[in-house]
Amino acid sequence: MTEPTMAARQAAAPLTRLDRLIARGAARRPALTFKDRTVSYGELARQVAEVAYGLHALGVRRGDRVAVYAEKRVETVVSMLAASAAGAVFVPVNPLFKGRHLAGITTDCDVTALITTAERLETVRAALPPDTTVRHLVLIGDTGTVLPADDRWTAVPWERLRAEGPLPVPGADAVVDTDVAAVFYTSGSTGGPKGVVLSHRNLLSGAESVASYLGHTEDDVVLAALPFSFDAGFSQLTTTLITGAHLVLTNYLLPREVVRLCARHGVTALTCVPPLWLQLTAQQWPQDATERLRYFANTGGRMPRATLGRLREIFPQARPYLMYGLTEAFRSTYLDPDEADRRPDSIGKAIPNAEIMVLRPDGTPCEPGEHGELVHRGALVALGYWNDAERTAERFRPVPGAVPYGGTELAVWSGDTVYRDEEGFLYFVGRTDDMIKSSGYRISPTEIEEAVYASGLATEAVALGVGDERLGQHVVLVVAGACDTARLHQVLARELPPYMLPRRTVVLDVLPRSVNGKFDRVELRKTVEGTR
Repeated sequence: MTEPTMAARQAAAPLTRLDRLIARGAARRPALTFKDRTVSYGELARQVAEVAYGLHALGVRRGDRVAVYAEKRVETVVSMLAASAAGAVFVPVNPLFKGRHLAGITTDCDVTALITTAERLETVRAALPPDTTVRHLVLIGDTGTVLPADDRWTAVPWERLRAEGPLPVPGADAVVDTDVAAVFYTSGSTGGPKGVVLSHRNLLSGAESVASYLGHTEDDVVLAALPFSFDAGFSQLTTTLITGAHLVLTNYLLPREVVRLCARHGVTALTCVPPLWLQLTAQQWPQDATERLRYFANTGGRMPRATLGRLREIFPQARPYLMYGLTEAFRSTYLDPDEADRRPDSIGKAIPNAEIMVLRPDGTPCEPGEHGELVHRGALVALGYWNDAERTAERFRPVPGAVPYGGTELAVWSGDTVYRDEEGFLYFVGRTDDMIKSSGYRISPTEIEEAVYASGLATEAVALGVGDERLGQHVVLVVAGACDTARLHQVLARELPPYMLPRRTVVLDVLPRSVNGKFDRVELRKTVEGTR
């Protein structure tokens, strides 16, 4: 008996909840590969059902937050989908985050259960406060014969969590597509990470939209080179599953590993950020690593023209997709590959099922060539920021006088300055705030500055983003007075993820201030650029 066609499976399985993505794949086809282990769609569905029941048995209920603090692996995918299947909300935590960020996130959204790896146990125990809301700690990997005692939570090994399923989770079918599915944390312009609240509809609409313009089919093999805590990385998961394709997981260590995996698995789709593309262009690519590649895509910053040209030489049969997005709307624009040679600096036009506008501060449309703010409307616009009504009201608001688009009134005002040419193609100009964009990450200077102050090694500090051909920007720290910069860097390395660490530290006698008493970032930038 033959398995149903993709069209038949899609028609039979309407999507209202994220975990139901896996119903799109034929049971015997490969869904996920990690190292030497491959899991079929049928096996993935079974594991998701088991873990969903296990979470429910622990006491996780509809709307509870389940944080997943682990590198990319099969269990990470299962955990996120199982949280959805249980009616809960999953919170992917960047595996590069150190204790301060982990504690901040779990406290901010009142995490009930935390799924992590045995290797991260000590980080978790040291980071979470005595009054943490985490009541259940699930450990993936070798936990030894005895789990460490901690009166803050119940510790459960992964295999025991799966032991009693699969059974339907009571009440999960009541979840609707407008319910909260996930909270993704991204750096905020005024402090620590802010949680972007995404519904099932947001994630499913995004998967359908991106998979459609990328042309995904069940025959694709997608290499997941970006972290799942990054919206573009998570999109690689959803756009693969929605078409029944095969996702290969890697926790990128060396660029040659990407080449090896492309050859081993016959990868057809590869999305990276500019710094990684720069490293990959320096590799030797044998024919078996390139011959099946159908497209390559860039996100998280502008790709240098020279890099794009080199990639076209390496992958002559592949179509290039240059993309732009923000966590608050997941994906906003892409450049048609046919336009890549004519306008390589463009971020393209709106993705399917989205409306992209360029507006003045009063909400009126800009003329072609006029700079304005990129504003996104449609099904992908997030629900707002977790537990932050003030910032939600600033960024998520209607467009004055506009008719709701796709049944959605609210738009997200990106904070990015762009312009549109006469043919409707968009071009990125810059940010309207002090956010630093490096390696595809948005970095809050305040986060870095607060870590400096917490160290006690400097009384005045300003973090700046300086232009970098490879990274987009890199971080430069400016401090006042006597400072042991070597010791300061050691402290910051313990507290911050690698992409936030300053490339260098400039010491001044005094930091200049503006007339209102704030640090003069414009003057400091001139000073920093003059000391390169």
